[in-house]
Amino acid sequence: MSDAAQPTAAEVRAAAEAVKAALDRHLEAVERRSGDDDPAVYEAFNALAAAAEAYDERLYDRYDEVTPFEIPGADDSLPPYAGPEEPHALSVLIRRDYAVVEPQRLLAQAQRIVDLEKDEEDADAAVVGVSTHAALGVLFGEYEPDEIASRHKEFGLEEGDSTLWVSASEELPEPGEWLNAPFEQADPERIVCRFDVSAVFDDELDDDLEEQDA
Repeated sequence: MSDAAQPTAAEVRAAAEAVKAALDRHLEAVERRSGDDDPAVYEAFNALAAAAEAYDERLYDRYDEVTPFEIPGADDSLPPYAGPEEPHALSVLIRRDYAVVEPQRLLAQAQRIVDLEKDEEDADAAVVGVSTHAALGVLFGEYEPDEIASRHKEFGLEEGDSTLWVSASEELPEPGEWLNAPFEQADPERIVCRFDVSAVFDDELDDDLEEQDA
């Protein structure tokens, strides 16, 4: 890069200040998050990633120096976007995995819901009993998925991997068109953005830290 095209020292400093501001906004969003899929957190994450990338580029162009950190992005695993430039509809595909680690807690919570909903005339209604299958049906029938995600420990569940895909399309499908196979037509090339949560990311971070300490 020629000297004329290099960023000025003031531009590098401004990019550094933008990273600091983005860090503050990201922390504030995390502190106020309403659940695992709070869009404000994802927006702040993406803004932080963009600010850090801009600073890294300006720092390198001006001083031939790089930053010691990297913010990973799930979008790196996506193929090039091939969907409509101006989507008129979108689909939000969510998958969350859970392990049932405390069955008795799950059964107790489901029984509590059943007891609260029993009518006075139905005082002798059947209880959930020992069926985990029935307890899960009661739990997911009572609470929204986002509430279960934020309170999963109360229900005896442990989080596994989760992902959220925002997919663009030209128009909404006909009512009932995809209900029999809701995820069959998920096209990675139409993904506008995706957000992944996995313990594997924590493991990779731990490995990187161990390598730096070695």
